[in-house]
Amino acid sequence: MPEIRWLRISYWVGAIADLIVGVLMFFPEIGRAAYGDSDFEPTADYRYAMRFGASLMLGWTVLLLWADRKPLARRGVLPITVFVIAGLASAGAYAVSAELISLSNMIPSWGFQALLTALFLYSYFRSGRAAPPSSPAAVQ
Repeated sequence: MPEIRWLRISYWVGAIADLIVGVLMFFPEIGRAAYGDSDFEPTADYRYAMRFGASLMLGWTVLLLWADRKPLARRGVLPITVFVIAGLASAGAYAVSAELISLSNMIPSWGFQALLTALFLYSYFRSGRAAPPSSPAAVQ
């Protein structure tokens, strides 16, 4: 069923993206290189905050993989994830406005976040036609 395929693609793309971002957050040196800021030296409080956030990103990775086990029944994870993406995009906007990250280095992240949002919403709305909510097929 194509609707389930789109859901699974969304779950896996999201999980892989979250895993990558979680690693960048847990190891600020890698993140520094990814965002092109060779002068940045993370402080202890920065490392604490980033590792705190990394645990949430890695937890969301597991959540998306869990949703993949019952793609139709757990499709509601996708629009919830869109709110998380919006929060990350707004954090990026703050980083640019505070001159923590250059606009040119943030644009690829925002582009990817926009693509993820489009993929998740497309998959969610397309899967709504897969089966009526009361049918047994809807909870697979």
